[in-house]
Amino acid sequence: MNVHNLDNIFKPKRIALLGISSNPQSVSGRILSNLVTGGFAGVVYPVNPSLEAVMGIQCYPDIKSLPNKPDLAVVCSDTEAVPAYIRQCGEAGILGIIIVTAGFKETGERGRELEQEIQQIRAEFPGMRIMGPNCLGYIAPGSKLNVSFGDGMPKKGNIAFVSQSGALCTSVLDWAIHAKIGFSYVVSVGNMLDVDFGDLIDYLGEDEETKCIILYIESISDARHFMTAARAFARSKPIIAYKAGRFPESAEVAASHTGAMAAADNVYDAAFQRAGIVRIYDIGKIFDVAELIGRKKVPAGQKLAIVTNAGGPGVMATDTLIALNGNLAKLNDKTMDELNQNLPESWSHGNPVDVLGDARPKRYAKAVSIVLEDPEVDAVLVILTPQAMTNPSGTAREISKLAETAKKPILAAWIGGGSMVEGISILSEAGIPAYDTPEQAIGAFITLVDYGRNLKALYETPQDVPVEFTLDRTAFRKKFDGVLKEGNSVLSEATSKFLLESYGIGTTLPQAASTADEAIAVADKLGYPVVLKILSPQITHKTDVGGVMLNLKTANAVKDAFSQIMKNAAERAPEADIEGVTVQPMIDPKNGVELILGIKQDPVFGSVMMIGTGGIYAELFRDRTLELPPLNEKLARRMLKRLNIYPLLKGYRGRPAVDIDKLVEVLIRMSYLAADYPEITELDINPLLAMPNGVIALDARVVVNPLNKRNETYSHLALRPYPEEYIKHVVLPDGTPVTFRPIKPEDENLWLEMLGSCSKETIYQRFRYFFFWNSHEVAVRYCFIDYDREIAIVAETIQDGHKKLIGVGRMVADADHETVEYAILVPEAWQNKKLGSLLTDYCMEISVKWKLRKMVAQTTTDNKRMISVFKKHGFTITPDLHSEMVDVEKELD
Repeated sequence: MNVHNLDNIFKPKRIALLGISSNPQSVSGRILSNLVTGGFAGVVYPVNPSLEAVMGIQCYPDIKSLPNKPDLAVVCSDTEAVPAYIRQCGEAGILGIIIVTAGFKETGERGRELEQEIQQIRAEFPGMRIMGPNCLGYIAPGSKLNVSFGDGMPKKGNIAFVSQSGALCTSVLDWAIHAKIGFSYVVSVGNMLDVDFGDLIDYLGEDEETKCIILYIESISDARHFMTAARAFARSKPIIAYKAGRFPESAEVAASHTGAMAAADNVYDAAFQRAGIVRIYDIGKIFDVAELIGRKKVPAGQKLAIVTNAGGPGVMATDTLIALNGNLAKLNDKTMDELNQNLPESWSHGNPVDVLGDARPKRYAKAVSIVLEDPEVDAVLVILTPQAMTNPSGTAREISKLAETAKKPILAAWIGGGSMVEGISILSEAGIPAYDTPEQAIGAFITLVDYGRNLKALYETPQDVPVEFTLDRTAFRKKFDGVLKEGNSVLSEATSKFLLESYGIGTTLPQAASTADEAIAVADKLGYPVVLKILSPQITHKTDVGGVMLNLKTANAVKDAFSQIMKNAAERAPEADIEGVTVQPMIDPKNGVELILGIKQDPVFGSVMMIGTGGIYAELFRDRTLELPPLNEKLARRMLKRLNIYPLLKGYRGRPAVDIDKLVEVLIRMSYLAADYPEITELDINPLLAMPNGVIALDARVVVNPLNKRNETYSHLALRPYPEEYIKHVVLPDGTPVTFRPIKPEDENLWLEMLGSCSKETIYQRFRYFFFWNSHEVAVRYCFIDYDREIAIVAETIQDGHKKLIGVGRMVADADHETVEYAILVPEAWQNKKLGSLLTDYCMEISVKWKLRKMVAQTTTDNKRMISVFKKHGFTITPDLHSEMVDVEKELD
């Protein structure tokens, strides 16, 4: 499959080098040398009007004079000449281009202008893809293709390394060749004028040789594309990322606590976790982790057993394990008895299992096999040190035999020099990651544990939390537009809280008072005690200017507080426009736990949500966690569990637990707010008071930018929210009311119940093979979906007072969003009721709205009903002459 039209770049048969130099040590000279000497089986055309030949190869004056059209053009010319070459490529029908030339946006304004010019030219030639500029090129060892100016050819492997830094690529290449690390691809993306991380992740996801991707990221240009591609890849293969630039020297001044606390690097953390990406903070360890994760044996937990022939390294490994929050497995009685029977009397009698320095390979292997069978052990680390009777290679062979049948990960640390080389090689060939030190192995193990835990958490079935809105969100949108027209970038506390109340988040609604007498009148009406807060559009952090007075129990106290607030404001914010104060009921924070909840618009990932320890010390403690909306119940609950303050929320030392279920609901409601209002650049609820009997927002502040407008694709979000616009109510010919709606993770049990009502024949006709469908792992694939890439429309009805799924039509778009694959399932009890036809009608309607060009499907020759439905809808029916399958397709209007 030619994903994103990238085959011209990565599978060329003819390559043109444009602007080549006669200097063999130049960038273009090195690329030509690598192509000629690396084993490329295709044709290379050097192009330069001033040269007759380069390295003995005929040189052509221009693209028009080439004997055949190249698949790929590599532009090596001066910067100013690049746009002209791009136009010539387009006119010649060359659609794959790599620009290795530097001197573009990384150098300043003129470079940015040149990139814009190239973009404009590219837009004139549909299907043209450009990698770079300012890139190294790429290497595909499996094809013996080195289209780069890097030295050497690494061996063929299953890891794809994609980097924004060309210099890092050359360093990694040098190291990998020495360490005999293999790659499927090494790609330098440069400035990502066109081809970006999302394109490459999609492309490599279709490559059977790529089992793991390593990314070196400096910035991301298209967050939505990156997230959808990464999530699709990470469901079956691991992605490991190193993000450079974690601590910028300067940052924009934020108007809210959320803005200050939700730093850019924390947002990348949240995005990586949501996509299932493993993040590494030490570039030197990235291949340690890749080697382990690439084996695809993920431990069930973090309990590690250590088998060693020396006490010291075992202690070192244990120290590192505990420091990284891992657990040393407690061996059960059966395991201890078997070890006692098979090891010398002086063994360590515990974990780490010290098999002693005179251990021969068989003893080592027996200890490891016993420990692997212990249900309390999730993985085993085997440590070997060179002692007088040690046989590193023989031990490696015996341990390798265990790996063939072991269901748990085995890691190895062969500590030493030359005597360990052969043993490490044997282990690696057997699929056992081998490390130079125990610390390296432990670090990789903990990363693997985090990876497994995160993937599991991402696809836990959430509870269906009913979030209903009393307001018409469309009508309320018009009211909010009126507020935006007032021109205030910071909404008043009253307006901010009204917005929250409208979305079902309880608040203490403030009432304005411009004088002390008005404040007293409001307080008398509300009842004491009350809170007074400064009312000024210029003052966002009220406490900082002495603008908050709490627990005012009498009219005199209100009068004195009003005077003090006015005095403080005049002294500390003399330029602010003071409109008076707001008065609201006093809620004692001692009755609950103060949190901060907020939204921030990140320049890369769009709207981001944050919750953390709140109150006046929010920025001091910096106990917070971030997540990308939209949220479901599990994601919201996971946010809370990550907080250091979470034990306090659950109840601590006699203190009652807060209403965590209500907190989860508030988080979900806030995620709706984030999706509906891209104009919100920052939102603070601080404090959000979580109590045993509810949750209430005591203070709120909203910062807006009216220029941020929502569109139908929710482009201000990195993830597409649940497509409510596709909910439709229909009635079957027999009068049964049915709701068509997109599937969601909460539907897992209903989906499994529907499959349980189907015959084996119906299951086979839908999935084209018999399989065990009744598991969470299978349901995850069909209920947890990326709404940018696929939609499953379920047919839901109410039967005996309970929701029931009675059919599902699934549409999966290809990576280029041109063709959609359609499949439908209707249980026998609901067949012959026109349900399949109605579902197909609606799915075709949605596909047209998706702007897809063609719908394709497959069924079996004996599925007469479905073939009839396809014929009725104008599909072309093509039986497969060599099987029982039938292919159908239809061009969409």
